[in-house]
Amino acid sequence: MKPNRNIIIVFSALLILISSCTNSKKVVYLQDIVPNVTMLVQEPKSIRLIPGDKLSIIVHGRDRALVEAFNLMDGTGEGSGNHTSYTVDDRGYIDMPVLGPIKVEGLTRQELEQEIKYKLIESRLVKEPVVTVEYKNLGYYVLGEVGGNGRHEITRDNVTLLEAIAEAGDIGIQGRRDNILVLRTENGKQTPYRVSLLDTQDLYSSPVYYVKQNDIIYVEPNSVKTSGSTANGSMFMTWGFWVGIAGMLSTVIVSIVK
Repeated sequence: MKPNRNIIIVFSALLILISSCTNSKKVVYLQDIVPNVTMLVQEPKSIRLIPGDKLSIIVHGRDRALVEAFNLMDGTGEGSGNHTSYTVDDRGYIDMPVLGPIKVEGLTRQELEQEIKYKLIESRLVKEPVVTVEYKNLGYYVLGEVGGNGRHEITRDNVTLLEAIAEAGDIGIQGRRDNILVLRTENGKQTPYRVSLLDTQDLYSSPVYYVKQNDIIYVEPNSVKTSGSTANGSMFMTWGFWVGIAGMLSTVIVSIVK
């Protein structure tokens, strides 16, 4: 007996629907962005130093022997290759040779470079000094449905949330892009922020658009992941159940056609 053409069409449509159950509207980043249209973004915000940060500070000058007094080395000195890092103490200071304690809390890396340079010139210790400050231990943490959970280093200023997630291996297909949680600790208080990576304006205007040291970024699992992993959840809500149904329907359709 010939199968009813309408039945085959309905079954085929059902198969397509099941296999396409992942909603693209919840996967695509920045969905409202318009091509070739300029958008305003936040001004770059350099990281400001806080207690516990470690810094590499190197002073350059014409008199190499003189500037080496400021460039402490690990190990036996020149040739070991590693400069000693300075840790910002609980009061917000670092202690440099010759220059002594310097208040650095709240300064950007560039501002600290200028502060040290000014002190060297004012004290007439080094002529035409060049100072470089690099981060040694700054980082952020990523948890949840991303490619690489754990701690990731911050080696430069103005790292955006999108860049931070990209460096962590991007969000998996079972992660929510519309409700990213960022926990930020400032002045002894932790503040939670929620951000949607689907909404351009929401992301670009967020206080956590630029990542800071010690930020915790959490990507929640979507409903497919949570329902599929619930021990007591309904089997009808699981992806495996619908895949099984799709396979069974395929077998039925093939047998009818034959």
